Amino acid sequence: MARAYLDHASTAPLRPVAADAMAEVLRQSSRGELGDPGRSHHEGLVARHGVEHARERVARALGARPREVVFCSGATEAIAMAAHGAARRGPDPSAAHTVVSAVEHSAVRAWADRGPATVVGVDRGGRVDPDAVIAAIGPDTAVVHLQWANHEVGTVQPVATVAAECRARGVLLHVDAAQAIGRVPIAFDESGIDLMSVTAHKFGGPTGIGALLVRRGVRLDPLLPGADQERARRAGLENLTGMAGFAAALDEATLELDAEAERTAALTQRVIGWAANEPGVDVLGDPVHRMPHLVCLAIAGIEPQPILIGLDRAGVAVHSGNSCSSEALEPSPVLAAMGVDAHHSLRVSVGWSTTDDDIDRLLTELPRVLGELRGLRG
Repeated sequence: MARAYLDHASTAPLRPVAADAMAEVLRQSSRGELGDPGRSHHEGLVARHGVEHARERVARALGARPREVVFCSGATEAIAMAAHGAARRGPDPSAAHTVVSAVEHSAVRAWADRGPATVVGVDRGGRVDPDAVIAAIGPDTAVVHLQWANHEVGTVQPVATVAAECRARGVLLHVDAAQAIGRVPIAFDESGIDLMSVTAHKFGGPTGIGALLVRRGVRLDPLLPGADQERARRAGLENLTGMAGFAAALDEATLELDAEAERTAALTQRVIGWAANEPGVDVLGDPVHRMPHLVCLAIAGIEPQPILIGLDRAGVAVHSGNSCSSEALEPSPVLAAMGVDAHHSLRVSVGWSTTDDDIDRLLTELPRVLGELRGLRG
């Protein structure tokens, strides 16, 4: 029996359309048809056309201009590009003040920790008060970081409100949209956002490719200097294979966006409905402002590790704990910031390849595993 993979918020299976696009680039390369996109010979020009065609497709899907799309290795690098570049716009990068929500991804928090920062708290649903974010902006603030949607509980933040106020104050706003891209409509040019980090692998694109969207007129020092790729904003030979896969996956996701959001919301709603009738299980996150593909469960009194092992043995893959930790089930700083139990959570996330049968399997095996573990406690 096929396994039920329910960890799309970590990384999604590669969409066949993306695999096909990448395979075609590799075939072209193996036939000697592609060169360095920075060269003026035929092979280089063919590769350059591929790079710019992928850029145009990604920009169109995200409501941006092609020149605003800076390809990089993924959201972590894009976040670093935004944080580094924003800090260096002022006379003293070490004194650049940052405003950051308490539930940002660790890649954002790590950069905020490098200098003076104001951390804005959240309510028990994981949502910030936009007035508190704006009140934290000072004369030395270089950038405000506010994720589009949380990676652990799925709560959607009031980005539009904060963007308008940041724009009025002349302060840059960076939005981590890794959980939003390919799942909800994004219109970058209409959003008021200055910098937006995205990655391909969360919605069925390849790993190792993402982008930082930089609003027209915003100038940033490059994080990776050394050559003129990406209009001197990110050095290194372009990853045409990854770009082609990124563009193909995003085209498909965008074409099916509304239907897919409705379908994935129905899948997670089944989990939410089960939790409502299961003693000792609660749903975390904002009940209204939430992403359709993700649900986080609080399971009282049972350590997550044996739940994960029991489900994995039954062919079900989910996640628990600090979603930024790859080696250990550490307490979640996101849940701690929300004021809820940071030690006993289970995250279920669905995507393009998830079926009703996968949720059937989860809702069969999870009660069984919980019952067995509760029985061991006597």
